[in-house]
Amino acid sequence: MTNAADRIIRLRTVLDRTGLSRSTVYRKIAEGTFPRQVRISVHGAGWRESAINRWIDDPVGWRPEGEEKRS
Repeated sequence: MTNAADRIIRLRTVLDRTGLSRSTVYRKIAEGTFPRQVRISVHGAGWRESAINRWIDDPVGWRPEGEEKRS
């Protein structure tokens, strides 16, 4: 993976890339089926682009890194 894939992207970009609504993104984070945000300042957060790309590649089977997929 290149460094460009590890840049931080903001909510608007995540919504555009995934086609999800804001409420669905936060619901999926709470369920553990969507990448968590990365804090970038006191009032700001974003997502690692590489994590969003992994989710887009396999939204149903996505799990946080280090966690095994369930059969």
